[in-house]
Order: sequence, then structure tokens, then C-alpha cells
Amino acid sequence: MTITGEKPKGVLWTPEHRVTTIGLLLMVTLIAFESMGVATAMPTMVADLDGLALYAWPFTTFLVASVVATVLSGRLGDRKGPAPALLAGTALFAVGLLVAGLAHDMPLLLLGRALQGFGSGLLLVSVSLLIALTFSDRERPVIYAANAAAWVLPAVIGPSIAGVVTVSVGWRWVFLGLIPLTAVGVGLLVVVTRKLPGHDPGESARRAGVVPAVVAALGVAALTWAAQHPSLAALAYGGAGLAALAYALRKLLPAGTLTSRPGLPTVIASRGLIAGAYAGMEAYLPLTMTEVHGYSPALAGLPLTVTALGWSAGSMLQGRMLDWSREASLRTGFALVAAGLAIFVFVPLPSFPAWMAFVASAVGGSGMGIAMPAISVLLLRYSPEAERGFNTSALQLGDWVGSALTIGLGGVLLASIASAKEPTVAILVLSVLLTGIALLGVRLTGRWPSSMSGTTR
Repeated sequence: MTITGEKPKGVLWTPEHRVTTIGLLLMVTLIAFESMGVATAMPTMVADLDGLALYAWPFTTFLVASVVATVLSGRLGDRKGPAPALLAGTALFAVGLLVAGLAHDMPLLLLGRALQGFGSGLLLVSVSLLIALTFSDRERPVIYAANAAAWVLPAVIGPSIAGVVTVSVGWRWVFLGLIPLTAVGVGLLVVVTRKLPGHDPGESARRAGVVPAVVAALGVAALTWAAQHPSLAALAYGGAGLAALAYALRKLLPAGTLTSRPGLPTVIASRGLIAGAYAGMEAYLPLTMTEVHGYSPALAGLPLTVTALGWSAGSMLQGRMLDWSREASLRTGFALVAAGLAIFVFVPLPSFPAWMAFVASAVGGSGMGIAMPAISVLLLRYSPEAERGFNTSALQLGDWVGSALTIGLGGVLLASIASAKEPTVAILVLSVLLTGIALLGVRLTGRWPSSMSGTTR
């Protein structure tokens, strides 16, 4: 990496960027608070609506809608630019909050979660396209660092606030309380989109189909549900979901992604690998802390808070070093994630101290904070302008698929060679495999086209 030490002064809060920065960070913070708050309030809300038998469906419905919306947002972005999906996504997210907050039964709650998921999926792609239009290649690491920082406060205090709100005024206000701020976000984004240049879709823009998007969503849902309900039947429909994904990914990912061909395919494959590797650890870390080391449920999630802090610190560091090679920083991020996962290998063993989980989370989280912005910068750098929407949706899809596969693998291991009460063997095997995935990422990200490798644009 090349480091000049130059500080990125005046990027976010210059007159031309100020409104965009505030609008984007507000929406990211709201989505983060909603994500953390819903997870905390879910047991109370499903019990109140007599929906304990459908406990996982609010999460699965959100995920299915998000996958479809992400693909469609990429298609719309390449045709019309980011403005339509950005505004529609924010509006749908707000409507989803309202429907869920007023729900009197599980079907309405699921409808609200579907609307939130669809809105969130539209936003994920359109935000990336807005950043591409508003910030230069050299400035983008700074806004990505700010986005990561916007997740920290919700990660640290979001669950506690949601718990207090649920107990004091009711779970409905976990949703309803965010609507006024969402309205402010819409107003700011309207101002931003009016200033965007006219969009030329170009002749080379690829169109991701609706059918593959739905198939991908159902495949991810099947894998997620199978992971949450491990059994022989789950193995069957999880396998069917995997087959459906294999079909859909051929249509929804750029050619060469599954073989990590150097260049753009490596960037998109990297997102799936690093997201899957780290999500696999995060999903089973609280279980490890409670069942192996005797932590209470309230304390078992503390390493995840350390992850959020490490992630933010790593992202802020890369955001201050504008002349880093993003290819090299991606590889460095993978190496740190691999190191964190290698430390985590020892955490499920009762003979090793629980504090190693905090070290693993700090090291791995900092690696994620360095790698994820690099992936976003490289995606926009390698993508033709007319295909940024398609490629951004492919990037997010890779994230979800990678995470679903590793979390599902953990569920299979728990069901086959261990149990939730005695998870040591399963989590040990899983953590070794996750470390191998991260090391594979280190190797793959050492290969770049000679004309691009080492550039610091």
C-alpha cells in the first residue's frame, strides 16, 4: 500500500456534498436501528400476535423481498439512474414501518416486513449508484467510512433502546418511532435527486430478469429456513434452494464470478467470500459464548459490539488514506479476517479462555472495515457506467448467498455432529472451514489484471 498521510479534508461537508451526506447517513442509520431493534423486539411482537410458530418468517420475508428488490433496483438504476429506486425505496420502507407498527395479526406483520425488505433492497443499490455520481473515485473511501460509522451507534445502543421501548411503550414503537425521521430522509433525498445529471442508459446495459430474481430469492429463503430449522426435510429443501440459486446466479452475476476471474468477477466473488466467512462466525458466536463459556444471553452478544467498533475503526482508517491501493487493502482486509477466524477456532474449546472471542472479533471486524469499502470502490472502478446497477445488485446478491450458505452449513453441522446444547465439535469444524474461505480470499485477491493492479486512482 502507498500511504501519503494526506487527510481527506472537506469531502463530506463541502457545499456540494453536505445534503447528500446527511441524507445518506440518516437513511443508513435508520435502517441499522430498524435491523437491531426488530431482532430485539421480535420475541415480544410474535408472542403478542400469537405467531410463535412463525417466529422466523418476519426475517425470512424481509430477506426474500430484499433479494428481489435488489436485482430490480439494479435493473432500474441502469435504465433510469438512482433517483426512482432511491425515492421509492425510502417511501416503501416508511410504509412498511407503518404497516408493521399497526399490525394486529401475523399476516399484516409479514406484509410490513416484506415492504421494509423491498424498500431496503431498492435503497442498497440506489445508494451505491448515488455515491458513484456524487463522489469521485478518490473521495468514495471517505463516504464508505462514514456509512460504516453510521452502523456503530445502532449496533451499540440499538438493542438496548429497542428493549426499553418494547417494555415501556410497546413493540409497535420500534417501527412507528422511525417514521418521522424517514420522512426527513425522503425530503433530503428529493433535494439531492433533483440535482443529479440526466441519465443515459447506454447500449451495453445488461438487464437482470425478474424470473431469476424471484428464483434467487426463493433459493436464499430455502437455505435460510433450512439453517433455522435443521432436519432431514430441511436438508432436502435446502438442497433444492441451492439448485435454484445455481440457476439464478448464472443470470444475475457477471461471467467469471464463480471462478473469480481477475478483475470485476474477483471483486464480486470477494464480497460473497468475505461476507460468508464472517457471517458464519457471527451467527454462532453468541451460541458459543452461552453454551461453552456460560455467558448470559445479555452478555453473549458483547463480542458482536466489539466487531462493530473494529469494523468502524478499520473503515475510518482506510477512509483517511486516500492513496492506498484498494486492491492491496482488500487483500489486507481478507488477511485480518482470516487471522480473526483463526483465533476463533479456539473459542469453542472449553479449555481456552472466552476472551479470545473478543480478540477474534476486534481483528476480524477491523479486516471487514478495511475490505468492504475497498470492494465497493473497486466495483465502481471496474464497472462500465451503464452496468453499475447490474453489478451492484450482483455484489449484494453475492453477500446474501455467501452468508446463507455458511450459516446454513453451521446449521447442518449442529444437526449432524453436535447439538445446540453441546455445539463445540460443530463450531470447531465450521470455524476451520471459515478460516479456509478467508485464506482463499487472500489468494484470489492477489490476482488482478496487469493494467489495473496497484493503481491508486
